Amino acid sequence: MTALEELTKPADTLTNPYIERWKEKGGKVIGYYCTYVPIEVMHAAGMLPYRMRATGSTSSELGDLYSDHLICTFVRHSLDQAMRGEYKFLDGLVAAFSCDHIRRMFDVWRYGKIETAQPPFYLRFLSVPFTADDAAVEWLAAELERFKWSLEKHFQMTITDDDLRESIKAYNEKRRLLKSLYELRKKESPPVTGAEVLRIVIASTAMPVEEFNQLMKKMLDEVNGRDGFSDYRARLMLAGGELENPAYIEVIEELGGLVVIDYLCFGVRDFWDLVDEDAEPLVALAKRYLYRISCPRNMGHRERVTFINDMLKEFKADGVIVERLKFCDAWGGEGAMLEWKEREAGIPCMVLEREYLMAGLGQLRTRAQAFLEMIEKR
Repeated sequence: MTALEELTKPADTLTNPYIERWKEKGGKVIGYYCTYVPIEVMHAAGMLPYRMRATGSTSSELGDLYSDHLICTFVRHSLDQAMRGEYKFLDGLVAAFSCDHIRRMFDVWRYGKIETAQPPFYLRFLSVPFTADDAAVEWLAAELERFKWSLEKHFQMTITDDDLRESIKAYNEKRRLLKSLYELRKKESPPVTGAEVLRIVIASTAMPVEEFNQLMKKMLDEVNGRDGFSDYRARLMLAGGELENPAYIEVIEELGGLVVIDYLCFGVRDFWDLVDEDAEPLVALAKRYLYRISCPRNMGHRERVTFINDMLKEFKADGVIVERLKFCDAWGGEGAMLEWKEREAGIPCMVLEREYLMAGLGQLRTRAQAFLEMIEKR
């Protein structure tokens, strides 16, 4: 099996052989729901951070019992998976105030409605500021100190500054390797598709970072000698929030729209910014997670539009597709404002609302096809 094949497999299932081997050795796995959760702290505690997905879910029947019908379907399907015991490999869960939907779901976990692994199950909700300034950094650094202390107390261990520095280096290496992969997508004939890249980014959140980094180095060597993809009608950026289903991108790429850059949670926003390896660890983490490329949970719409437009130029993308989960408050407003700004700048942009499961494929194909035809006529 090639390194590329190995890295594209974890996206298909909730768990994978890397997690199973980790558990067999007595390792702990901590789930987390948002890219604003500083995973380096969990890694420094000897844990395997695992980005929460609902892969494999076919129904939200149980999740609907404890969630309103106006809650986004990712949250409802994830809650359903939890209530069915699909996350039993987890030893804990960490969430941040990503949105009201995640906040309410965390309450269901907190009030014991979820069947978890062997008790005691670790639960932590992080208070992450919605803006970036000196006061916010000071606040978050103190919050991370409390987070660190709670892990130490719960798991009866100690996290040193050296542990944190080693974790920061490991995840910075991961971020640099992923950026190297994205650099290849700038080519006229990129050697990877958008669907493959999404799978790789998902793998980076579901296996030990050290093993991922080793595989990434091999994979980059492999794809450098691979024939590029040139049979496309348009180069696209895909923007939006929660997207963990490569099949969504595959539909667009089958029609001839090659996704060469993204602005997704499982994408650029997860890894683009590095942590200062020379600064005091918790302060450095607080700065990175606040001053990073933001999502609509944070202030900074103008900065996000500027970054998106810079990426469009850098990756020579012809247009933007904004994927928005139905009832997603954050991307409901952000998507509409982004579409208006891009069209004002003469950049083709379309907002596609979707459900968590791949429903309405006909409508997706029809709208994507019309969007590609509109780009071709320009």
